[in-house]
Amino acid sequence: MPLRVTFVAAARSTPLLAERFDDDRPLDQAGWDAVRCAAAGLVPLAAAELRYCSPTRRSRATGDALGYAPLAQLALRDCDMGRWCGLTLGEAMAREPAPVDAWLADPRATPHGGEPLLAFISRVGGWLETRPADDGARIVAVAEPAVIRAALVYALKAPPATYWNLDIRPLSTTTLTGRGGHWNLRFESPTAHQALP
Repeated sequence: MPLRVTFVAAARSTPLLAERFDDDRPLDQAGWDAVRCAAAGLVPLAAAELRYCSPTRRSRATGDALGYAPLAQLALRDCDMGRWCGLTLGEAMAREPAPVDAWLADPRATPHGGEPLLAFISRVGGWLETRPADDGARIVAVAEPAVIRAALVYALKAPPATYWNLDIRPLSTTTLTGRGGHWNLRFESPTAHQALP
């Protein structure tokens, strides 16, 4: 049977326009409130045999609040943004417009001195490919939206530019089924997590 990997996007710790590269701020009150509101649909995922999270504070806090007791995975860390770490996209654009344009246009570019988008996608994909392949294992991973976008681009063998067109909302779920380089994106009803197959 195939693996079933359900990604849960970490609750937000800041408004969307204030999101910063490599942002490791803890959940704010709005984030905690959102976790409480979404818990009924997400708590059943704690039945997964393996539970992981990105190493950020908000991913760990989201997973803990949902009862997952997740194991932090370095491979699920956000993209290394080098000297842009801590900046918003708007701040980076104001300081270095041409390098930001180059970074957005070329998945191999590293004008910030950090990790290229292609390497980030490959790193997250490598994590996905090395999950234990026990018969029908269910996995839940709480991760930053950027990590989930990278996993989707990798799993679907989509062009790297697709990364910029994926909108992962806080506390949304994304499920991939498969293994060994053959992955499918699975869409589920809102109540699907209440009775995992």
